[in-house]
Amino acid sequence: MTRLDWKKDWKALYFPPAAPVTVDVPLLNFLMIDGRGDPNTSPVYQEAVEALFSLSYTLKFAIKKAEGVDYSVLPAEGLWWVEDMSLFTTTDKSGWDWTMMIAQPEPVTAEWVEKARAEALKKKGLEAIRRVRFEPFAEGLAAQLTHTGPFAEEGPNVARLHAYIESQGCLLSGKHHEIYLSDFRRTAPERLKTVIRQPMRKA
Repeated sequence: MTRLDWKKDWKALYFPPAAPVTVDVPLLNFLMIDGRGDPNTSPVYQEAVEALFSLSYTLKFAIKKAEGVDYSVLPAEGLWWVEDMSLFTTTDKSGWDWTMMIAQPEPVTAEWVEKARAEALKKKGLEAIRRVRFEPFAEGLAAQLTHTGPFAEEGPNVARLHAYIESQGCLLSGKHHEIYLSDFRRTAPERLKTVIRQPMRKA
């Protein structure tokens, strides 16, 4: 049995300190699904997250059985944006567009995804599974930090991250990115850990 450990292999990507740091994010493969609206109130959002995890776990167990490769499912991630990113705010989420996603390790291929999709649809009957796509995504140069606490209190850390990017002689580039290290259904709000990442480019 071969075991993959993303927490070790991708530590710099998923476990930054509380202070802003620079990271170069390589191309990785993801399961992705798109939507719009406030994630706190949108049933479409909840279905999207369920679809991602259903498909990810189906892939994990199928690959373990067929290829003898075991790994832990990675955390959910979200890209968040509005048409004019200069107006992006964490206080009003009703106009947000989003892409929820989960990174997939090397054994996962497009062929495996389609096999798992058919199985997950049969078991779950969740229509959102049909909308999940498998594609590569590379952010490149970015700044990130770990926020501890409720999602509603991210604002100051987002501001810190943007100020850090400016101090590096860079401009914001791309979409606001969050990685959810904690299960918000089982974790007290004050103990939630979220990676906040913002791609950047040289001014």
